[in-house]
Amino acid sequence: MAGRPRQSDELPQGAAASLLNGLGVLEAFSIEKPVLGVTEIAQKVNLHKSTVSRILTGLATAGYVERDEETGRFRLGLGLIGLSGPLLAELDVRRAAHAELERLTELTGETSALAVWNGTEAVVVEQIPSPHQVKHTAPIGTRYNLYESSSVRTFLAELPFATAQGMLDQGLITHSLESGLGSDYLQHLTEVKKQGYAVNDGYTTFEEVGISAVVRDYRGVVVGCITTSAPRSRTGQERISLLAGLVLAAARTVSTRLGGRLAG
Repeated sequence: MAGRPRQSDELPQGAAASLLNGLGVLEAFSIEKPVLGVTEIAQKVNLHKSTVSRILTGLATAGYVERDEETGRFRLGLGLIGLSGPLLAELDVRRAAHAELERLTELTGETSALAVWNGTEAVVVEQIPSPHQVKHTAPIGTRYNLYESSSVRTFLAELPFATAQGMLDQGLITHSLESGLGSDYLQHLTEVKKQGYAVNDGYTTFEEVGISAVVRDYRGVVVGCITTSAPRSRTGQERISLLAGLVLAAARTVSTRLGGRLAG
């Protein structure tokens, strides 16, 4: 069955075989094909239609699939959400990101961090410092509300523009026109969302370069952002592009661990 490698050459028997067959039926459903008939499922899992029909009856009783009474076709049921709830609750973004932050710092030689959004600020909740003597770090719990911050702009870009504009107008998010970012917030935030990351190329302090990309969970909701911070002395436009690619890849990996589905 797709998605489940064989652990041994011995074929499962009895209850074990029934369990694996049931899981195979559940795995037959996909985002591309969320509704399937018995014949389609039987072809996908290589089982007889009568066997698949019995399995679906049991899964429907448990709430793991639902049958459309008009068409007789099936879709996954809400019971699966309850089944996966304990796992989803345990997979918090900080725990899911830690290993990837370590890997990102190993690849870049620079500080990697995870921030979450508290509604008006980006808050650092995890960090792996650069091994270099000269580096940029921030204590856990550091809060940012500067528009120039790459983490802040990645979060703002995901909000309805009217919400982001309101925060700027009210001073909840501060912005210095001398920073070089300009005041065309709509155009800039649209571009940040389109490219998937934001760059702080000396906008907060001349000596610091930061690159951030958002992390999404299984609902597609933004739950954090990955940031790499480096001294300007070790960066240039070519290296910023390289770092941006690595930060994006790290954010996508963490999103995948949280059940996020990658676009494209």
